[in-house]
Amino acid sequence: MSTTTISKTEKVKSAASDKSAQKSAVKNEKIEVDSRMNLIKHKIFILSGKGGVGKSTVAVNLATSLALSGKKVGLLDIDFHGPSVPQMLNLSNVSVPMTGEEIIPVTDGKNLKVMSIGFALDNADSSVIWRGPLKARLIKQFLGNVQWGALDYLIVDSPPGTGDEPLSLAQLIPHPDGAIIVTTPQLISINDVRRCVGFCKRMNLKVIGVIENMSGFVCPNCGEITDIFKIGGGRQMSDYLDIPFLGSIPLEKDIVSASDEGKPFILHYPGTMAAHMFNKIIENILN
Repeated sequence: MSTTTISKTEKVKSAASDKSAQKSAVKNEKIEVDSRMNLIKHKIFILSGKGGVGKSTVAVNLATSLALSGKKVGLLDIDFHGPSVPQMLNLSNVSVPMTGEEIIPVTDGKNLKVMSIGFALDNADSSVIWRGPLKARLIKQFLGNVQWGALDYLIVDSPPGTGDEPLSLAQLIPHPDGAIIVTTPQLISINDVRRCVGFCKRMNLKVIGVIENMSGFVCPNCGEITDIFKIGGGRQMSDYLDIPFLGSIPLEKDIVSASDEGKPFILHYPGTMAAHMFNKIIENILN
């Protein structure tokens, strides 16, 4: 047998060995993800068709509300390019401990465990410039290497749109309950959300319901509601697409200041109209 032939044979064997090792690694990762996720009763994605609709605000306040009701809750932020969850929970300067290869989620002391790439960034100006494969890899780590433990709910805050991150979630998380889609009332947002609903259908992901955020502005002086972005678009779309409508959340000035100060709105302003609607939405989800 010639030297050339031996060399080609060795290359074929090496390639086969590498392929086998890759398959084994993928299988092990799936086992890790499944074992972690199977300890969690309910897995819910928070999606939006476009940015700027208050999706992270909804995710943080829904997770906080569930935790305040006595549920054990995890909040996973996979918005790698704009991780705002740490800021909204006043956890920006918290470091994430590790035990071997396992990641310990940050806790807020209220039955809430939190994980975000924001904990790993050097400062607020740091950018995450990644392509899809790197994002998918980190999502696998957040699902399979984080010590979530036994939870009642895992709320996942996804970036806007229907790209790599929500696609990886839908493919990786076993038996998710479904997605809650956040919109604002105006037509340009509603059109994007309809595409988001289409994404859920293609991924066989149940649409738990639609939340219409910024549904009117509540005047801090007189309490009158002004329809800045129109009103009712979310309900009309839900009726048209035959999907549940979970509720409308009005815009209040304290929502902005609460987010900037790291205070979950529903916890610090429980008597407001917006907080009342958050609690009503939680009741709809629990039921």
